Amino acid sequence: MSNDKRAASAPWIRTRLRTAPGAATALAVLVLVTAFLAAAFPRAVDAYESKGLRHDIATADAGRSTVEIARPQPGLELPQEQREAETRNPELTRVGTALLKALPAPLRADASSVAYGVRTTKPSVATEPWLPRPDAVPPKLTYVAQSGLKDHATLASGAWPTAPDGVTADSRAVQGAVTEETAAELKVKVGATITLLTAAQEPITVTITGIVAPRDPKGSYWSADPLLRSPSLVPDPSSSFPVNFWTGTVLLAEDTGPVLLSTAAEPVVFWRFPPDPTGLTGPDGSRLTSVIASLESGPGLLKVRRIAGGTAVVGTGLGTIVEANARMRDAIGPVIAVAGLGISSVAAVVLLMTGALIAARRRDELALMRSRGGSLHGIGGRLLAETAVTVLPASALGLLLAVLLVDEGRWWPGALAAAGVALLVCVALPVRTTLQHIRPTLHGAREDMVSARPSRRRTVAELTLLVLAVGAVTALRRRGTSTGGGTDLQVSAAPVLVALIAALVLVRIYPLPLRLAARPMARLRGAIGFLSLARAGRSSAGGALPLLALLLALATAAFGGSVIAGIGDARDDAALASVGADARVSGMGDRATLPDELVRTVSGLDGVRDAAPVRVEYSVTMPEAAAGDGAGTRTDTAADTGTAGDDAADAGDAATAALVGVEPASYAELARTHGLPAFPAARLRATGPSAPLPEGTEAGPERVLPAIASPAVAARLGKEPRAVRTLSGDFQVQVVGTTAHVAAVSSTNFLIVNAASLEQQAPTTLLLAGAPDSGKLRAAVDENGKKFVVQLRSEERARYVNTPMQAGAERIYLAAVAAGAGYALLAVLLSLLQTAPERKTLLARLRTMGLTTAQGRRLLAFEATPQALLAAGGGLFTGWATIALLSPGVDLVPLALAGVAGSDTGPVPLRTDLWSLGLPAAGVVALAAAVAGVQAWWASRRGSITELRAGDSR
Repeated sequence: MSNDKRAASAPWIRTRLRTAPGAATALAVLVLVTAFLAAAFPRAVDAYESKGLRHDIATADAGRSTVEIARPQPGLELPQEQREAETRNPELTRVGTALLKALPAPLRADASSVAYGVRTTKPSVATEPWLPRPDAVPPKLTYVAQSGLKDHATLASGAWPTAPDGVTADSRAVQGAVTEETAAELKVKVGATITLLTAAQEPITVTITGIVAPRDPKGSYWSADPLLRSPSLVPDPSSSFPVNFWTGTVLLAEDTGPVLLSTAAEPVVFWRFPPDPTGLTGPDGSRLTSVIASLESGPGLLKVRRIAGGTAVVGTGLGTIVEANARMRDAIGPVIAVAGLGISSVAAVVLLMTGALIAARRRDELALMRSRGGSLHGIGGRLLAETAVTVLPASALGLLLAVLLVDEGRWWPGALAAAGVALLVCVALPVRTTLQHIRPTLHGAREDMVSARPSRRRTVAELTLLVLAVGAVTALRRRGTSTGGGTDLQVSAAPVLVALIAALVLVRIYPLPLRLAARPMARLRGAIGFLSLARAGRSSAGGALPLLALLLALATAAFGGSVIAGIGDARDDAALASVGADARVSGMGDRATLPDELVRTVSGLDGVRDAAPVRVEYSVTMPEAAAGDGAGTRTDTAADTGTAGDDAADAGDAATAALVGVEPASYAELARTHGLPAFPAARLRATGPSAPLPEGTEAGPERVLPAIASPAVAARLGKEPRAVRTLSGDFQVQVVGTTAHVAAVSSTNFLIVNAASLEQQAPTTLLLAGAPDSGKLRAAVDENGKKFVVQLRSEERARYVNTPMQAGAERIYLAAVAAGAGYALLAVLLSLLQTAPERKTLLARLRTMGLTTAQGRRLLAFEATPQALLAAGGGLFTGWATIALLSPGVDLVPLALAGVAGSDTGPVPLRTDLWSLGLPAAGVVALAAAVAGVQAWWASRRGSITELRAGDSR
């Protein structure tokens, strides 16, 4: 019997596919695209998380990321031969190989850069007279006998250092080398000798036989201990005066470690394992953190000590790097979940609409089968079989494309997502059809939204969804998108629930304007207006499901566009706060001043619109906080241009501030150009006691200069004149206004005065507005020497897009905007196609009554207008309301600025993007009008006899 059933079902499936190949192909394409997006989303998340983890480890300083296992020199209680053997290459190689194999997964080391040896930890004073002494203090050097020198360096001059046979702790002569940087700074030449004293004050002569150049100066071999590559001038902590001395490292020949055992420089045996991040994936981050913690102080450390000795310790900053990556991932994840849930909800509703369209087209056919004795099980099984034949291959192909195009990521989340798409489509049509045909039905009554009354069950369901939406939005506003314990799906689904409630509310109120408009239309002589409103009220295209799809798509597109716009605006603001203008020219030192010729040359370059010379003096000591009414209050003459003085931070936080001397007119114009708060230039007018001074003229401390201050500084100074001492002169300042931002400095505490009133007026910084050519600008600055620095806002802006995790998350949101807009247009098309046969029949009947072609086009256009305007207007309002409701709980700092040193990490809220709101909504209206016009044109080409047949029930 089963064979008969299979034989009977096969012709049915082939017949159906041959009868409607276009519908089957369209369904397959829709499923293919949706399955691809569903499978690509988790793989894309995995990909940017994996690349972000690898990037953070690979770009971190080698001194932080390298895993170093070290132990003190062998104990003095051991025989001398055993102590020396433990510091020779064979033993170090054996232990290093065992440690390399013992590293727990997923931690893997870069075997080509593994280094081991013996090094001193206490610098030794080098008393050679030819060594440089900047402050009459001799340099202090460390010594290391490290493996792999010839593999990681090239010989610049001289010869490679070699170890004589049988080097012991009693040896008193060894060979060594230094890098080119060390040789240049410490004046070391080939053949020079340096004396290293033993614990018994006996000299060990170290002969420099060669100068080497690192092959990869930034690699872990040279950067795990930067002194191996470059010497450093450091302050002497034991001196009561500010004196500096040189410190560096001498590279001894391999296998000369035993000689260091006789010194008092506290030698240690070490093995360095730089991590290899190429095989790491995003999910490995938590395991890697656990493994590192175990190595530092856990079971892993016990295993290390069994191999390297009971006194071995593990030191690394890799755990901190991974934890910082995890914090960024946890902060970005909830924001990405909002986009993922929004697009998945839109896709699900569109797939359900597709099933509804297919069911509506085959309703009469299936009703006939049911009336002739067809069972629900048999009808549902046939529908499931014919749907699966189309859907399953398309879903599998979508998964395959996702795997091929998104080359990283776990396979099973994508497979589950693609399987979910296939399951939804395969189940939706049979279930919907079965529910519609539980009882055999005759031709039913027409669907009329105007006269329809919602049932009690629908009311209860809508109220339940309303409560869920309100709870989700309230939770998001209170605690933000990050809950501290992962992604909260209810919070991330808040935009979806808001759009859902808006759809249900709009469906409820939609009949009201139709009823109001139908009454006056019925009194008019023309039939087009009344017929279009009547058709709009009866059409199923205005139902909850199509409207829900449109609102979800438009809200998701608006939310994604706001995220992208917020990221861009935050990066622009951070770059402006860092540079101060479109371009900035300043000295390398805080006290370096700009020559007048340089200011004139740069100001006259092509592309420079405005130039504002500024004198900046940092860390000016402010007077003690004013007592009584002066502290924390505004002066009678002061008016705020930014944050009010009485809302400022505690005045005690402004013990020091930056003094900024400006030309009020040029600075006010530059502030206006860059969108900064309006600068009250008139209040800094240099008149009376603050009149300009001739250059170099000294003025008494009784001079009172008007000043614009930050809120905290204004609260500290009060309303009375206060004396300040600066390198630009001693004077008194009186706060006449406050502003929250100043272009010249990034400090939050500052004091702005008229530069013409200062004793020292030479500018230290030149701020430029415009788009000068970077090459010409740097060339003009370099003509005045190499002591000036050029900063460009565009280059600073580019620093914020170099993190794979941020770039990947931003690409996902761009895809969300595009997918949301695409699904919105598809929802409009599906809703109009569902009622296309009814409209064609209506036009055919009306043409038999004298309706012209032009009237038919207007009728279809007017019929589609209410639904299109409802969807577009509802989408605009829903998108705006979603952003307004959720913006207090969403912080875009992890996406916009995280991971960039020195960036402004203040809160970055959502900002409404008008293009993301308006373009998809306008596309909905345009597509609805275009489809209506095409349908009217196509119907006018077909005769009425073709559309109207005897006995047709339409």
